Amino acid sequence: MANPEISVILPTYNERENVPILIPKIENALKNHSYEIILVDDNSPDKTWEVAEGLKTSHKNLSVIRRMEGRGLSSAVISGMSVAKGNVFVVMDADLQHDERILPELVAPILKNQSDVSVGTRYTNGGSTSDWSWIRKLFSVSATKLAKFLLPIPVSDPMSGFFAISRAYFQKTADQINPRGFKILLEFLHGSEQTPKISEIPFQFQSRQFGKTKLDGSVIRNYLIALLDLRFGKKISPTFLLYSLVGSFGVLVNLFGLLIGETFRFPEISTPFRFLNPLYSSVLFGIEISILSNFVLNNYLTFYEKRYIGIRILQGLVLFHLVSVLGLLIQISVFQLLYQRIFLLELNSSGLLVKFLSDSLAILAAMITNYFLNLNVTWKGSRD
Repeated sequence: MANPEISVILPTYNERENVPILIPKIENALKNHSYEIILVDDNSPDKTWEVAEGLKTSHKNLSVIRRMEGRGLSSAVISGMSVAKGNVFVVMDADLQHDERILPELVAPILKNQSDVSVGTRYTNGGSTSDWSWIRKLFSVSATKLAKFLLPIPVSDPMSGFFAISRAYFQKTADQINPRGFKILLEFLHGSEQTPKISEIPFQFQSRQFGKTKLDGSVIRNYLIALLDLRFGKKISPTFLLYSLVGSFGVLVNLFGLLIGETFRFPEISTPFRFLNPLYSSVLFGIEISILSNFVLNNYLTFYEKRYIGIRILQGLVLFHLVSVLGLLIQISVFQLLYQRIFLLELNSSGLLVKFLSDSLAILAAMITNYFLNLNVTWKGSRD
């Protein structure tokens, strides 16, 4: 039996109600082509794999892979492509939100050797995002712009999960793909040393009929990690970069707290320590709200998979405060060492620029220390 032209890869997780509807739709869309459908299920609790197995009797071109250990979208797609027999690999979601009617148009540029990659896009003429809420639209647009800013990818919809690639392009880029990545299209487009030939096909994103959306804090976190990993991963830990971004935002929160304190004339506090007298409560307020904001963002973004929930949040907050205080002491100590001992005594240098340099190095030392302490102490193990 000759190999099919097209292999459709369906990564699934809890889609048992959608799969029996989608399979006939794909078959009808590709009735003028030879094809196979490979459903890769991550051992769904709703037993999507079992429903799919039951469909194989009446849908001869369907095969099912039930993964007992592997998890994640990218690795599921790679698993499907690794056994696919077609010359064109199509990736689409199984939640009925990707319009299967454009499949012939999506694969045509690759079958004609005009493109290496063909992307279903929501952001060109003829495409749309259906009835998304303004929050989801904001997230999608922001994520798209961030991807374009960090990665030189010439597509209008780099977030798309609906695309096709040639077998040859897959073989060329497969060893560059991170199986733990989040957005597999980004992995393929960024994995080649040469820019692939790309076609874009507009489609109208459909509303979910059954099941629940998988958009949550982990999705946002994993997307940011994926982008940072693609852009900087070989040089710097993407988790550290995300931690640094949270810290940078914390600086703004700190300054905002100071502004509030000064605006509302928070009182000065007398202390018995000469170098801390008076102590400005507006500064303390800014520090505290920045610690709180940093904890929340790190808990639900940077370390989402090890996040604290319920009453354990208080435990995490106490640990985070202790680490933050230690970081502050390290910053002060390093600053004093660099400025007072090295620049003033050894190099006989002073002035604002020297103070700025000393403080910058002190902040860096404190940030690195805090990161490793939070990674190995505050969020050492899973708390959920």
